[in-house]
Amino acid sequence: MSGGNESLALVIFDCDGVLVDSEPVANRVVAASLTELGWPMTPAESQQRFLGQALPDMRPMVASRLGEGLAARWAAEVAERVAEAMLTEAEAVPGAHAAVAAVEARGLPWRVASNSSHAELAAKLGRIGLDAAGRVHSFEDVPRGKPAPDLFLAAAAAEGVAPGACLVVEDSLVGIAGARAAGMRVVALVRHGEDGGHRQAGARVIRDLEELPTMIEAAADRNWR
Repeated sequence: MSGGNESLALVIFDCDGVLVDSEPVANRVVAASLTELGWPMTPAESQQRFLGQALPDMRPMVASRLGEGLAARWAAEVAERVAEAMLTEAEAVPGAHAAVAAVEARGLPWRVASNSSHAELAAKLGRIGLDAAGRVHSFEDVPRGKPAPDLFLAAAAAEGVAPGACLVVEDSLVGIAGARAAGMRVVALVRHGEDGGHRQAGARVIRDLEELPTMIEAAADRNWR
């Protein structure tokens, strides 16, 4: 599904890897948990396997590897450990506050749509000092997390705008898939390494959040493709 036929009316940010540099912390906690349970894993391997996925969506893969002995509360327990770590370790992605300020300076509303729990999001956003009260959408709020479009559609509905009037800022292929399925324009923040298929997935790529204002101007053009 393609968007871009309506005037830009809302910017939707992913949280992890876009506003908060939280993925190193989360991947360390996930890797430690799986290693403790008998699946040796490094933080880098966790990043590669699970980038962009909600913890409950990861559970079937983990259970297939570790067997039915995996605790029913595994995802909830890891989420609690992640939230606790975020309170002291999460840092803002460089340029995150300026990017939000640029959106506001243009007179546009913004929201956060994330595959993290509300507890994790509160810890992360509170840690970096970003006031997102009333703007946060978690996978806990919708029937399906990313890569389904539900989170993005919920954010648009909460603001009262059409999906085609939204610009999403993501970093994962899972998130891009959800945003495109919702019919939204997408910018992918790829801070490190090569473009891992983000363009092919339908996003325009930036390397730094300083480039976001230029993309906002481009997204304001109804001919964005």
